[in-house]
Amino acid sequence: MIGVITGFTIIMAVIAAGYALGRIGIIPAGDARLMLNRVAFYAATPALLFTVVATSQPQALFSPVIAVSLLATLLTGALFLIVARALPGRGHHSAADTAMGGAAASYVNSNNIGLPVSMYVLGSAAYIPPILVLQMVFLTPLLLAVLGATGEQGGRGAARSVRGAVRTALLSPIVLASAAGLAVCLTSVSVPEPVMAPLEILGGASIPMILMSFGASLNTTTVLDSPKDRPRIILATGLKTLVMPLLAWGLSAALGLTGPERYAAIILAALPTAQNVYNYAATFQKGTIVARDTVLITTFASLPVMLAIAALSGR
Repeated sequence: MIGVITGFTIIMAVIAAGYALGRIGIIPAGDARLMLNRVAFYAATPALLFTVVATSQPQALFSPVIAVSLLATLLTGALFLIVARALPGRGHHSAADTAMGGAAASYVNSNNIGLPVSMYVLGSAAYIPPILVLQMVFLTPLLLAVLGATGEQGGRGAARSVRGAVRTALLSPIVLASAAGLAVCLTSVSVPEPVMAPLEILGGASIPMILMSFGASLNTTTVLDSPKDRPRIILATGLKTLVMPLLAWGLSAALGLTGPERYAAIILAALPTAQNVYNYAATFQKGTIVARDTVLITTFASLPVMLAIAALSGR
């Protein structure tokens, strides 16, 4: 239990620091605050992802727990896309907004809370790098492609727009860094310490910057304060907090996982929405309210869910 509590304490403390700094004007509102997100997106987060993925164990990439995590992510995101079509105010949301809602409902916070939870609750951090790889190398390019596409052109112009957005997504710093880390991991190449050490220091700034920007943003808007976004926020929160762990439980049973592996798959699915989802939304200024509110609510709501899973599993 101490791992779950420790992970949440870390997140809440940094968010609170960002909120306080925004309250007294140290972190300005508006575009000035978004500079933290941009620095994280283009420099700190790529460094963090490279160091984490590059130092992971190759065999962990093929764990059945990771297969359950991927399937649960895809199914949860698909459920959001299906149900969101029936929600009121559909015409007020673009494809990019809907994509951000799907990401908010399914992307797990695998790093700044996933790592301590995996280490202290599951007894190993081996499950986290493969989830990072899946989200950053395979799923994130698709999301960034949608965010980058304007959707305003038709015919060949639209096709060129989508191709350009996909190319931009695949060449984004976080995807390139994750892919490079994966290559190092699979080939067992030794990265020299003079190269790795600066990247580790730079990567250490990623999560604090994202969380502080997130905390500072709470000074300007109340959670669930946007009527047109409220149904999607509630939907994404319910899917992430309750449905995704249930899907992981069902998929684990279907794939024959038992004991520690089934417990790990369910706990990982119960992790809150990743702060990176808010970082993408803030960087591209699409679906920001849904991403921000879902991140905040699931960060609080996932703690009792994880504690209940641990209790029901006899842990």
